[in-house]
Amino acid sequence: MEWCLKEFNEIPNGELYELLKARVDVFVVEQECPYPELDNYDQGSMHYYLKINDEIAATVRMMPKGLKYPNEASIGRVMVVKKFRGYGYARELMQKAIDYITTEWKMEQIKIEAQVYLRHFYGSLGFEQISEEYLEDGIPHIDMLRIQK
Repeated sequence: MEWCLKEFNEIPNGELYELLKARVDVFVVEQECPYPELDNYDQGSMHYYLKINDEIAATVRMMPKGLKYPNEASIGRVMVVKKFRGYGYARELMQKAIDYITTEWKMEQIKIEAQVYLRHFYGSLGFEQISEEYLEDGIPHIDMLRIQK
């Protein structure tokens, strides 16, 4: 098991391909949601991911203040590959991302766009709902905000 934290340009080509393929497999194929997975935020983001036996198991991207939102950092593309689910990797990865943003970037606010069915998971990590439900690419979402206290 290996936790990796890299800027976009530090990710080796083969690993980047694996990361993007895993995200497409989950968000586009598994969730049956054709949408533009490559959205030009990756290049300015930090990428945290877990490799198990040289396979991508889980990944998240962290966007600094100003990249997606003017006043908040953001966490997105949170996913665990199907065969690695049920081991707590999503929670561990999210906590690592939160710790990085609050410690390294000194950010007190983190904003996310969460799929509605994950509201309680993100709530357990300190995020609070700040919007009504809305559809994004046909999937119900809500905006959530975590304020470091």
